[in-house]
Amino acid sequence: VQLVESGGGLVQAGGSLRLSCVASGSISSLNAMGWFRQAPGTQRELVALVAGVGNTNYADSVKGRFTISRDNAKSTVYLQMNSLKPEDTAVYYCYAGVFPPAWGQGTQVTVSS
Repeated sequence: VQLVESGGGLVQAGGSLRLSCVASGSISSLNAMGWFRQAPGTQRELVALVAGVGNTNYADSVKGRFTISRDNAKSTVYLQMNSLKPEDTAVYYCYAGVFPPAWGQGTQVTVSS
């Protein structure tokens, strides 16, 4: 499966962005899909995951601000990001829990203070 992200950009602190990840094939049979992020000089970290049945899991740092969802009919996973903070600045990567794991090319999110 190939993944293509979009929706990144520059936003002021307190603003919102919505990231989209379109898969090349059907995602209805895939279990975990999600988003990771990587800031300069740091390791890639989990942001949010959504299971095939809709269960979600979030990093503590984004709970209450970010919402992950998936639309199997559109083979798309979304990440709604609200109340953005400068520390959310990173390259955001879409992830599909296949073997081997699939990753998108990444989309830059920059939050200015």
